[in-house]
Amino acid sequence: MTSAPPLAGPALDVLNRIFGYAGFRGGQREIIEHVIGGGDALVLMPTGGGKSLCYQIPALVRDGTGVVISPLIALMQDQVDALRTLGVRAGFLNSTQAPDERRLTEQLFLAGELDLLYVAPEGLGVAATQRLLDRGRISLFAIDEAHCVSQWGHDFRPDYLNLSMLHERWPEVPRIALTATATSATREEIATRLDLTGARHFTASFDRPNIQYRIVAKNEPRRQLLDLLRTEHPGDAGIVYCLSRASVEKTAEFLTQNGIAALPYHAGLDARTRAANQSRFLREDGLVMVATIAFGMGIDKPDVRFVAHLDLPKSVEGYYQETGRAGRDGLPSTAWLAYGLQDVVQQRKMIETSDGDLAHRRNLGTHLDAMLALCETVQCRRAQLLAYFGQTADPACGNCDTCLTPPESWDGTVPAQKLLSTVLRLQRERGQKFGAGQSIDILLGKTTEKVTQFRHQELSVFGIGTDLREQEWRGVVRQLLAQGLLAVEGDYGTLTLTDASSAVLRGEHQVMMRREPERTRAPRARRSSSPQATPAADLDPAAAAVFERLRAWRAAAAREAGVPAYVIFHDATLRQIATLRPGSLAELSTVGGVGETKLAKFGQQVLDALAAPE
Repeated sequence: MTSAPPLAGPALDVLNRIFGYAGFRGGQREIIEHVIGGGDALVLMPTGGGKSLCYQIPALVRDGTGVVISPLIALMQDQVDALRTLGVRAGFLNSTQAPDERRLTEQLFLAGELDLLYVAPEGLGVAATQRLLDRGRISLFAIDEAHCVSQWGHDFRPDYLNLSMLHERWPEVPRIALTATATSATREEIATRLDLTGARHFTASFDRPNIQYRIVAKNEPRRQLLDLLRTEHPGDAGIVYCLSRASVEKTAEFLTQNGIAALPYHAGLDARTRAANQSRFLREDGLVMVATIAFGMGIDKPDVRFVAHLDLPKSVEGYYQETGRAGRDGLPSTAWLAYGLQDVVQQRKMIETSDGDLAHRRNLGTHLDAMLALCETVQCRRAQLLAYFGQTADPACGNCDTCLTPPESWDGTVPAQKLLSTVLRLQRERGQKFGAGQSIDILLGKTTEKVTQFRHQELSVFGIGTDLREQEWRGVVRQLLAQGLLAVEGDYGTLTLTDASSAVLRGEHQVMMRREPERTRAPRARRSSSPQATPAADLDPAAAAVFERLRAWRAAAAREAGVPAYVIFHDATLRQIATLRPGSLAELSTVGGVGETKLAKFGQQVLDALAAPE
């Protein structure tokens, strides 16, 4: 029997004693030991995979204070509160603090009385902050959300470009950069920009098996969303992403009018409203946040049961990052996207009019093509998602829509030729360009006002497409755009042919398409039958009742402490307590997530809640 490495002892002790877990998950132990030993690390680990422990434990084991660079000023207070509840000495420095509060934090740091200090990247660039750090003892630098350094990424932060100075100014302090999503190209960019080319790279599996990925064709998307929330996620916390501020406002209002507790979040709201809505989402159960992508990075709310997109994300990285905010506690969760023709047209137009040179626009186009491929695939979505990040997976995961309700792949060459021929004849014979709607009306033989005005009923293609319904034709246009066999141009999104169109028209290129299966109701791995059923869905009735009693106690304890409920205990911990029903503090201490500080602070209250009459 081989002995454990010498560093495993103190790290495992901290994991057991402070965080209340019996053992490390995945590659945590190897990363932690490497950083404790003074090594630099670049860590790619999915949301919910335990990234924070990879720098928190080394900071607690090594001498000095761990300095965490985080872009999430609005969440630093909650992050610090969560650590203090565990008995960790934590503080933060950012622009929200009053002068006296900042001075106290600085004094604690200089006195060596902080285990972890959170600093915003823009704050780290200030000379006074750098001089303060020079006077203290730093155990490590942790660069959280490291993908923010990627200049053309989905969450770029200019201040991250200055973080290479950490190694220049404090060369003896180990650095660990962490992110939940990065392709190999983004990983190389992170390493170069942060001067981590010599660091050891750790890449965990990107798979989140508890998330069910589903992409549906748009057909009154707000109504589709409402049906999802009512039938599968009643009373659940979730995030709904929209592309525009106006759509955020309208969707939040629509959900509220239909009995769903929803709040808006976007950059157009004043800072106080944004902060208040974010705080409510973190602290209250069952709220839905409707937001632009400005919301969500670093949200440490473990019980988000669904993430829904009402508009097409710009990239697979963005989609993965945003959907990863669901199910951080490992319980079943849903990633749902409504996707339609207008999404493709809109995204293509945004790329053409975006800032940056031709290479940048091509890069954006490549990202969009990958996202479209994920939407249009007839294969397992999870396998395709993981392949994008360079990881192999089983060909069928059994927990995405294409596995649970397989779509058909059909030969769409003839419909493609009909559609492309319509676009071609409008341009060649009439010198005209129109959007998708006009071409579809011509194919269906509709004598609309516009068809009559331009005498399009005289075209040879008029009425040759009655074998497909209008919605099916929109799918043909969408998939031709996705495959680069058709393009959009101009402010009005008119259709035009591409260099690849001619091969289809000549019959030299077969066009395979996806046909959506008929669904009366989407398949689910599990169902919610009551507003509070989701986390307790697979518990026996007696344990489920105990779980609800514990949740009620936790809600009261969180209100009294002024912290989010998950800071007290995660749902996963309450589930285990409800199942085991410990009768003593010693038995309670064996539950995952119950460290010695939480045991001392909340242990007797938990036992009292368990002993309370039903």
